[in-house]
Amino acid sequence: MSEARKHLATQLAEAVAEALCSDLKQRERVLLVVSGGSTPVPFFQALAAKPLAWERIDITLADERWVDAQSDDSNARLVRQHLLQGPASAAHFLPLTTSADTPEQGVAEVSAQAARLAWPASVVILGMGGDGHTASLFPDSLELDLALTTEEPLVAVRTPSQPQPRITFSAGQLHQAQRHFLHISGDDKRNVLAQAMQGDDVRQLPIRAFLASPLAIYWAP
Repeated sequence: MSEARKHLATQLAEAVAEALCSDLKQRERVLLVVSGGSTPVPFFQALAAKPLAWERIDITLADERWVDAQSDDSNARLVRQHLLQGPASAAHFLPLTTSADTPEQGVAEVSAQAARLAWPASVVILGMGGDGHTASLFPDSLELDLALTTEEPLVAVRTPSQPQPRITFSAGQLHQAQRHFLHISGDDKRNVLAQAMQGDDVRQLPIRAFLASPLAIYWAP
């Protein structure tokens, strides 16, 4: 990994830790919503070392593949391996899967558990794919319109371009946050973001759903 990306991860960890610390002075519990994938790993590792009141911090994911918690494709596994370490192991983590066979069968249970978290979130950290998706709001998702408009917190998602079914927080629920950060890297992602900023069709590039509100962008080559 390049030094620029490591430095970016460190900067993001500093900003997120400062935000959580600030909110912990005002609230008994706070919520951090993170994204999966390879980009956040150094950020997770940097944040985990921060001397926060982790026992008062809830952590959950913006979205998840409906796979076993031990699967290499599990975002929850990634969080446990790289974020819930050292001081951060005291945080309360809510994964987004259940023992149900499908996300459609499990979404009600996950929604009930998610309702007990410390909303509105202090921080939501979004990623973005080369197709402009964020969380599991994919341009070709059969449930995209629902996920963009529903007042329900979570949506079961089927997406032709993705091998596994997924569950995602809705755009409306993700908007319920004090702060939004976008963490991306590479020239291709920068170009997609530039394209998103030049138009307004959210269904073409779903990241546009978050460009109208304050969004701190963390990008490195």
